[in-house]
Amino acid sequence: MKIGYGRVSTKGQARDGNSLESQKNVLEEAGAEKIYLDAFTGTKKHRPELDKLMKEIHSGDTLIVTKLDRIARSATQGIELINSLLEKGIVVHILNMGIMDNTPTGRLIRTIMLAFAEFERDMIVERTQEGKAIAKQNPRFCEGRPRKYSKQQMELAMTLLKDNSYKQVETMTGISKSTLIRERKNGRINDIE
Repeated sequence: MKIGYGRVSTKGQARDGNSLESQKNVLEEAGAEKIYLDAFTGTKKHRPELDKLMKEIHSGDTLIVTKLDRIARSATQGIELINSLLEKGIVVHILNMGIMDNTPTGRLIRTIMLAFAEFERDMIVERTQEGKAIAKQNPRFCEGRPRKYSKQQMELAMTLLKDNSYKQVETMTGISKSTLIRERKNGRINDIE
């Protein structure tokens, strides 16, 4: 049986033809009869769909993956995974590289390509950290998502809570009860007692 596997780090990822839909189409064109798709980081050894695939694939089956970095981002993890598949008699076909084999040349190519995938991932992490460090130099930098309500809106809501229930204030301001509770608990807006 030909089994396909595709992965993206996030469900929204769609660059360079790496979207799940794009990978699924390519895997189907390559003859995959059953396809497993994960929206999960490649740095994790256990991924829900990959774990299911590993339980169902058997000797004589072929695993088809569009690119090497879709199955693993760490050289060590990728080498371990592919070697374990090959030892079980499973053919591993990386579409942009060809069929993996257990010859010295095949192992060398696999190791080099996985090392490049790991290097690329490490460079992305480094650039992200550098960008964040630069952004933090801006006095108006605020980590996390932007606040939905202004300080004035929250102050008004906290003032209204003196004489009204959370539900009433939610109705009056449109600010959810959970946000009001969190804001009061964190004490970012001082209650006027």
